[in-house]
Amino acid sequence: MNSVWKWCAILFLATTVVAQTSTPPKAKKSKPATLTAADVQALKDAIASQQAALAQQQQQIQELRDELHRKDQAVTQAQVAATDAASKADAAQAQASQQQQTVVELKSDVTDLKTNVNNTALSLQETQKNVNAAIESPLALHYKGVTITPGGFLAAEFVRRSRALGADINTPFNSLTMPGASQSAISEFFGSGRQSRISMLVEGRLRDAKLSGYVETDFLSSGTTSNNNESNSYTLRQRQAWGQAALDSGWSVTGGQMWSLVTETKHGMDNRTEAVPMTIDPQYTVGFSWARQYGLRLVKNFDNKVWFGVSMENAQATVTSHNNGNNFLIGSAGAGGGLYNAAITNCTTALNSTDTAATTTCSLAASYSFNPSPDIIAKLVFEPGFGHYEVYGLYDRFRDRVFPCGEVASSSTTPCGGSTTTGANALGAYNASKNGGGIGANARWSFDHKHIDFGLHGFGGSGVGRYGTGGLPDTSIHANGTFNLVRSLQGLTTLEWHGPKLDIYLNAGAEYAARAADFDPISGKYVGYGAPLFSNTGCYSETAPSLSGGFFPGGLSNCTSDTRALIEGTAGFWHRIYSGPKGRLQWGAQYSYVTRQTWSGVGPAGKGEPGVEPEGLDGMVFTSFRYYLP
Repeated sequence: MNSVWKWCAILFLATTVVAQTSTPPKAKKSKPATLTAADVQALKDAIASQQAALAQQQQQIQELRDELHRKDQAVTQAQVAATDAASKADAAQAQASQQQQTVVELKSDVTDLKTNVNNTALSLQETQKNVNAAIESPLALHYKGVTITPGGFLAAEFVRRSRALGADINTPFNSLTMPGASQSAISEFFGSGRQSRISMLVEGRLRDAKLSGYVETDFLSSGTTSNNNESNSYTLRQRQAWGQAALDSGWSVTGGQMWSLVTETKHGMDNRTEAVPMTIDPQYTVGFSWARQYGLRLVKNFDNKVWFGVSMENAQATVTSHNNGNNFLIGSAGAGGGLYNAAITNCTTALNSTDTAATTTCSLAASYSFNPSPDIIAKLVFEPGFGHYEVYGLYDRFRDRVFPCGEVASSSTTPCGGSTTTGANALGAYNASKNGGGIGANARWSFDHKHIDFGLHGFGGSGVGRYGTGGLPDTSIHANGTFNLVRSLQGLTTLEWHGPKLDIYLNAGAEYAARAADFDPISGKYVGYGAPLFSNTGCYSETAPSLSGGFFPGGLSNCTSDTRALIEGTAGFWHRIYSGPKGRLQWGAQYSYVTRQTWSGVGPAGKGEPGVEPEGLDGMVFTSFRYYLP
């Protein structure tokens, strides 16, 4: 636009000059004048003046051109400068934005730095506090590279039973008395501190493994001098004593006395996480499957989702049988030199039919079967994210020594020694074995942010009765002296509510033992366990004390009463009075109702009618006051 205006101005000036030089002045309509030298000179002067003016105008035009050129250059420079300024402005704006972002980042860094400084200061304070607390009140002791953690609790407890059992707070469920027993007419109260527990955990760390050892004891055992009269001097009992090597690869091996692999756990197969019922009764509750015994256990952990374990555990045979002859040998009393219990207890004396001689019958305080092999248990555990699930199987093996001539008829001559030998003897004795085992499953779920736990348990098989808390038998004996394994079932349902200071629990469990009996043609009697023609006629008739002294209740004659089922319902609570760095103080109460149902046998005396099923009942109240070590 500036160039257009420039050329218009040049054109205008040029037109003006041409017009002035080419247009002659109009002549006056007068008479022609005489042209003089002065006029010529004046005309020359005018032309010179016009030429000078034209030259001046041309100079002015040139100056305007130059000025326009300079202005054009200035405009171009201004445009360049404007473009450069715009670029610089954009760059400055970008730099300003970057600087603003840098400022924001710096502010954030400063804020984080302040937070880190504050957190570091708080952490240092907390660390100092923990160090001081650890020095003043250590939770564990450190000795030669290992950590020693003491534990346990001190307990003051009592039990009141509506029917006497002559038992401490540990309930012998399979010994509930029949209706005719004198004990069923008397209640009992026992106070005890014997469940007080002492434990110690020792842990050490290697480069790729953790080593652990654990010992746990209580006082629920008795020696030959133990009594409730004055000193209550009961003996210390081993509950657990094991060592473990847990590799970082997920493998672990544990050996010693521990909870059986049959026992449910709350996390994987980890020792010391056993899902033990919350009962005050140290015999726990009917339907709970467990044992604490020697074991050698190998476990593999797969990413804390799946566990597989195998254990080899101590075997034992519990036997209940009636009317059998002396034609089998299972084991013996303990050998004192072998550090087993050799005591004889519960001796009774009765006169024979002629009243000329007395017969004394005694029971063993503890019996030890001659086991051919350990019990083998395999278990698989799943924790997929909701719930804890277990499936397992158990294999056990039983063996006894059978004596075909241990029970013979008086006229028998062969094959038990010929005509000169008609009595019982050891001819033809041999060993007989039988395999047993069972399968089981456990499941446990947590709800309401782990305030509620619900569990189900089931276990069944042949020859596995001793793994139930009720103490039902593993096996009976055939008439020929071989094992007749008892089929058994165990089931338990648990419901627990956990609050900040209060825990409430409900348990319902049952254990079942099937009949295991046959007929002995030599004696003409049914033998074994739960035979339908066993006599139950005397289960409702009280008898006088069997011996003098007032501490020998009369035994019920003609009362076989083999247990068919044990059923128990339990409700209780624990209230924590204090729980903190000084330990835990709590108290609780529990009520249990138990029924012992028996197999039907012969009914009223003299009529031989089957169908009598005597039942033992008991209602029990427990209380406990405990202080746990911190």
